[in-house]
Amino acid sequence: MRPSIVLFGDSITEEAFGEGGWGSSLANHYSRSADVVLRGYSGYNTRWAARVAGRAVASIAGPVSAVTVFFGANDAALPDRACALQHVPLAEYKDNLRAICALLKKRWPSVVVILITPPPVDEDGRLRYPYAHDFSGLPERTNAAAGLYARACLEVARQCGLRAIDIWSRMQRLPGWEKSFLRDGLHLTPRGNRVLFEEVVLALKDANLSLEALPADLPLFGDMDPDNPAKSFEDHE
Repeated sequence: MRPSIVLFGDSITEEAFGEGGWGSSLANHYSRSADVVLRGYSGYNTRWAARVAGRAVASIAGPVSAVTVFFGANDAALPDRACALQHVPLAEYKDNLRAICALLKKRWPSVVVILITPPPVDEDGRLRYPYAHDFSGLPERTNAAAGLYARACLEVARQCGLRAIDIWSRMQRLPGWEKSFLRDGLHLTPRGNRVLFEEVVLALKDANLSLEALPADLPLFGDMDPDNPAKSFEDHE
């Protein structure tokens, strides 16, 4: 059976199979080598994700080679603003990430877990696209708060010996990142999706899960023996 790569996260993961999404690009990239399985839950924080992680992955059959865990954008919502119900204190965020990763490792002992930090926040974008009926004139998220959760995510990865993608820092290296990578101050534009896709591919390559390292599912057209196609299939069993 071909292996699976599972994407577990919040709305930025739930949207990953949209047009130009980082998940759809990943599925295309591994189209003959691995199945990319989406488990995205819009609005979820790690408190809720930790409670449902087992249920979320229960139906995934066959070998799973890697899981991306992409939470924190909602945990970092400010506790005194419009999205207070999503806020999770920093210490609990780290505990929840550890619990999620432990559950995934228990289910698939050899799985590669890749933590992804929350993305940066364009506060002007959040004011232009306020949450629900928030007329406070204050962003419900700030980039400084997102940075605290990004650093906490990286700390958990170091402590647990896991790979991590610091998308919070990566996106801010380029001028104009606010509007180039974020369509509403939080969710990704096609360019933002491309940046994340490239980072995930690099992390998977570092884990020896590159396209070149994984065998193709069934013989490639150019490898078929026209005089004995049955043997070509037998060689791939």
